[in-house]
Amino acid sequence: MQIDGNTILISGGSSGLGNACAVRLLQNGAKVILIDIAPPPETMLAATGENCIYIRADVTSELDVKQAIENGVERFGPLSAAVICAGVLHSERAMGRDGPASLDAFRRVIEINLTGTFNVLRLCADAISKKTVPMPSSERGVIVMTSSIAAFDGQIGQSAYSASKGAVAAMTLPLARDLGRLGIRVVSIAPGVFETPMMEVAPEKVRQSLLDETAFPKRFGTPDEFASTVQHVIENAMFNGCTLRLDAGLRMPAK
Repeated sequence: MQIDGNTILISGGSSGLGNACAVRLLQNGAKVILIDIAPPPETMLAATGENCIYIRADVTSELDVKQAIENGVERFGPLSAAVICAGVLHSERAMGRDGPASLDAFRRVIEINLTGTFNVLRLCADAISKKTVPMPSSERGVIVMTSSIAAFDGQIGQSAYSASKGAVAAMTLPLARDLGRLGIRVVSIAPGVFETPMMEVAPEKVRQSLLDETAFPKRFGTPDEFASTVQHVIENAMFNGCTLRLDAGLRMPAK
């Protein structure tokens, strides 16, 4: 799918990986609907001019996401793609020193990372399905979800996070099969450890232990490397129904 001139929604686009995707896609001519709980840096919006709109939205709210899509489409035209990056981290052992893990905390991670992802996907798929089918490719659009290598090698205390990201990976193929008849592709990316605000506050001991388990290069990924992968997935029609590990060969240790 061509990026230039197309309308793309990005959830969790105000910071981290989502923000890097917004910047890269804007640089390649996209019109971006950016949804998040917090606004992006004012400098970013000022630099992008009329090609980016920020709309405050909770990814778990049907009304919020519907209205964001409608407002964005009214401004930029038919939706062609979505990049779903909104998510939260949580670490807690199932049985800790003070007793069993918090069920409310577990539910919150599942609600945002999994239910929120599905909510954005289903509503974006509905909007994309209304787009006139381009010929001869018959491709209407693509939706990129964010999984994690924790889906496959979750560490101690990551049961909630791994469950949410593992489910994103698991639903990628059935969603691609569901939406294939509409000309919509679905792909997930499972990033390793990237230099995002969430990782920057991690203790040095934790950071070093992850680097020690990385094959090559021995560093954390940059958000733009994630964004460049998103760009390639959008542009290459053969990516569909798969989860791509983007991790420099990292296999996370138990802790």
